[in-house]
Amino acid sequence: MFADKYLLKNQNSPLISENPDPETGLIVVIPCLREPELQKTLDSLRQCARRSSKVEVLVLINHSETADAQTKELNHQTKKQADLWVKNNRVEGIRFYIMGPVELRKKWAGAGLARKRGMDEAIRRFNLIGKPEGIIVSLDADTLVQENYFYEIEQYFDNNPQKIGATIAFEHQKKDLDNKQLEGILLYEKYLKYYKNALDFIGYPYSMFTVGSAFAVRALAYVKRGGMNRRQAGEDFYFLQNLAQMGELGEITKTRVFPSARLSDRVPFGTGPILQKWMNDEEDLRQSYNFSAFENLKDFFAIKNKFFHVGVSEFNRMIEPLNIPVKEFIKHDNFWNELEEINRNCSSPDTFHIRFFQKFNAFKILKFLNFAHESFYSKADLETQIKRLDQEKQA
Repeated sequence: MFADKYLLKNQNSPLISENPDPETGLIVVIPCLREPELQKTLDSLRQCARRSSKVEVLVLINHSETADAQTKELNHQTKKQADLWVKNNRVEGIRFYIMGPVELRKKWAGAGLARKRGMDEAIRRFNLIGKPEGIIVSLDADTLVQENYFYEIEQYFDNNPQKIGATIAFEHQKKDLDNKQLEGILLYEKYLKYYKNALDFIGYPYSMFTVGSAFAVRALAYVKRGGMNRRQAGEDFYFLQNLAQMGELGEITKTRVFPSARLSDRVPFGTGPILQKWMNDEEDLRQSYNFSAFENLKDFFAIKNKFFHVGVSEFNRMIEPLNIPVKEFIKHDNFWNELEEINRNCSSPDTFHIRFFQKFNAFKILKFLNFAHESFYSKADLETQIKRLDQEKQA
């Protein structure tokens, strides 16, 4: 089968003994750690209409092998409650599986490994029925979905057979938030849109929202990508950006997921920690990256095609007119060495374009922005930067 080698390499024992229905075409994977309101997510999924394929929902209750007794007890209670929910909520065409609690190795325990373990189980099940085109959907245990969630995801991939994955539109839950937390999540959503739109503006070809509860990937592409990474946070960002190097990703906008806007310190970055810092007055979400830094990158990307098969002296001459932050970053980051490597392995301008953005990718863009704001720019008013971006797009 298509995933035999991948599964052998990862050596995970099966978590579900029951064989999948041969008509299964979509599997939703939900990592779950200390989630007292998992039932709300399950209720949300239960109400979803299907298109044609059978659906599975895999909930992976997990904790570190060194987790405290309270965490383990809460996870065991979650397992009992979820099993009872499944028993009392039979749905035609949708199978719910509550796996675990699974103990994860201390070294890797976190969001990435939990998501990987669940998605690998989805791969094992698609492999059993020979479905390389099967769709794996990533969701979180504190996230709600619209009733057309299954239908629109399956329809999107049926209508776009060339797409190997897609992000899904999202909007954070805002009910019952106090004024400051509500202001914080609204600002954070504005920032996410600003950042993505700015990447579009500068010509970066792989701009996208990277939210763990809002993406889907074809089974074969997941395997070819090497599976989910084991990062303890930001696993979704790294997975999707690397997946984009393999083929076309789309954006599903006809349905929506609703992640929680709760406060959290369980991971080093992401929505929860950012909101926690906002509430503690440790971070001002009204401030964001200065748009001038994006403009600097746009000027650099505008001349990138001229770097095809050039020598170092010619490269230095070409970048001389650019703004100082970009020139200093290229020197600081030793980007010339990477450019040499690109040119050694490129025989055409089209290949060069692809390889260029494999090196100057989303990670390096973020690295540049932080570098530029350490030495050349200060964070600026978010609303003002959004207006500057809109004005430039209309110019």
